Amino acid sequence: MTPQRMLVIETLHNADGHISAEEIYEQFHRRYPYSNISTVYRTLELLKRLNLVSETNFGEGCVRYHVAEKSHHHHLVCRTCGDVIDLDESVLYPLKDTLIRGYGFEADLRHIAIPGECSDCRRKGR
Repeated sequence: MTPQRMLVIETLHNADGHISAEEIYEQFHRRYPYSNISTVYRTLELLKRLNLVSETNFGEGCVRYHVAEKSHHHHLVCRTCGDVIDLDESVLYPLKDTLIRGYGFEADLRHIAIPGECSDCRRKGR
C-alpha cells in the first residue's frame, strides 16, 4: 500500500458524503504536489474492483465515490433543481426479487441514484 493510495482512502473515509475524483485530487495534490490525477483514478478503479468503494452518477457530469461500508443507501435525484432525496433500501427489495424471478438477473442495488423530478418542481411546473 503506497502513501498515495492511503491518502486516497483517507480522503474517502473523511468525506462527509459522496466525493468526485477531482475533489479527492484537490486534497491529494496539497500533500503530494508532484502527483497527478491518474493516481487517484487508478486507486479508485482498484478500490472498486475490491468492492471497497462504490460509485454513483448523480447526473451532474461526474461520478462520485463513497466508501462501500457506508453504502447501501440510495438517492432520488431531481434533474430540474438538483435536490437529492435519500431512499430507504427496503423500497428496492421488490425490484430485486422481480429481477431474480422474472429475468434470472441478480442486480447489484447497493448504491444507486434514480433521476427524475421532485414534487416541488412538478408542482411549480419547472
